[in-house]
Amino acid sequence: MENKKPECTVDGIRILWYTISVKVGRCRKLRVLGIDPGYAIVGWGVVEYVGNRFSPIGYGAILTEKDTPFEQRLCEIYDSVLDVCRRYAPEALSIEKLYYQHNQTTVIGVAEARGVILLAAAQCGVPIYEYTPMQVKQAITGYGKAVKKQIQEMTRMMLHLETIPKPDDTADALGMAIAHCHCSRSRLMGTQPR
Repeated sequence: MENKKPECTVDGIRILWYTISVKVGRCRKLRVLGIDPGYAIVGWGVVEYVGNRFSPIGYGAILTEKDTPFEQRLCEIYDSVLDVCRRYAPEALSIEKLYYQHNQTTVIGVAEARGVILLAAAQCGVPIYEYTPMQVKQAITGYGKAVKKQIQEMTRMMLHLETIPKPDDTADALGMAIAHCHCSRSRLMGTQPR
């Protein structure tokens, strides 16, 4: 077992990245689809995780037009997520748990978009895992109150990308996938808090 402590500084805040490597014979590959739900922009990112290395397999954003009827926007999101699931064959979908927002119109729209995303994944047989924003921040930066820029920079570093993917929703989706990989590894090692 070895501890590695790469570090970086984002907005003047030092972030340590702790990784524990355990040799358990052959490494298992895990392919995860991360989704940042919305109804105007849905970020998505597919990450492969082998040993302690992350590789971006594909990522992007599903954009719907504001002037398109809402039910048609939901159809576009559903069809696009179905296509991503079929194209990349993820073993898991990682998505943020829905949380209360002050703008009820926005939260209802996001909940409806989230519903068609979950339906598409379920119809492709992809297991769904939900995480709170704090769990995602903790998994990526080791700090549950990290700011968005810190999370995006750590995501960029972990995936060995030259720049942070745009739009932000895409970077957030890649972060969701990474968070699931970390949480999944913790469960396998028996260190996941219950």
